[in-house]
Parts: sequence; C-alpha cells; structure tokens
Amino acid sequence: MKYKQEVILSNKVDIDEMNGRLNLKHKKSKVLLDNIKDNLGDLKKLLESMSGTYYEDTIYRFYHGSFKVYYLQDLTIEAYNLFIKISPHVEVGDSYKYNPFCQYFEEIYREGTGWEHKLHHNSKWTMVTRPIVEAFFHTKYFVEMAVKCGSEMDESPMLLPSGWASF
Repeated sequence: MKYKQEVILSNKVDIDEMNGRLNLKHKKSKVLLDNIKDNLGDLKKLLESMSGTYYEDTIYRFYHGSFKVYYLQDLTIEAYNLFIKISPHVEVGDSYKYNPFCQYFEEIYREGTGWEHKLHHNSKWTMVTRPIVEAFFHTKYFVEMAVKCGSEMDESPMLLPSGWASF
C-alpha cells in the first residue's frame, strides 16, 4: 500500500510539472502570435521579396552555376533577424534574450550563410551553394507559415496545426 501511495504522489508531481511547462509554453506561444501580428506587414513584405521573379531567378542561378545564387543569403539573413525580433524573449539577468530556435534550423542557417563567392567554389559548386539554397528554402517556409498563421489565427491554439507547430 505504501508503494502505491508513493507512485501516486510522484505522478502528481510529474503532472503538476507538466502542466506548468504546458502553461509556460502556451504563454510563449501567445506572445509569439502577438509578435507575428504586430510584424505582419514586415513579414508579408519579406515574403513578397522572397517570391516571384527574385525567387525564380536566384534558384535558376544555382542550376546554372552563377554567383548570383549567393544573393539568397541576404533575404535569409533578413528573415532570420526578423525571427529574432518576433521570438518571445526571456529574461536573463538584467536583460532579455530571444528563445533559441530549433537546433536543426540553427544548423541549416549557419551552414547556409556567411559565404562569399570565390572562384575555387566553382569546382565544388553544390557542396558550397546547396546549403545556401537549403537555408533560403527553410527560411522562406517559416516566413510563409508566420504570414499564414498571423493572418488566419485569432489566438494561439492548444492543439497545434502543423504550420503553427513548426514555430
């Protein structure tokens, strides 16, 4: 009987802890949606810049070995900086710091930015430029999802639709 009581008590603590984490996550989610809505104009403008002729031309450049594919980094970096701005910030000492992004996205971003065209890159074209294109695609996806969720959602849901869950 004593063992059952201990298990029940330890489960209660786990449930309370899980509820606390869930509530904190929901609060951050609400702040994120509010921040997206506050910056929706900038996000839409950025998405427009990342689409259409610019998109077609710079992706085409990848397949034709043109240094202009390196220009994709500019919008990737611009979007990343906007993501930092809209990210819920947490208090750290006397200042605030943005919540880190998913480690996979951070890795893709790091590997796909900071490149300058060098002639010797031509001999290893896809090894150097494919991460640039990949970072752009992932970043564009998040901008698209931010615009979609910011335009369609009135409040942060407890059950997460896929596009919102990616945030």
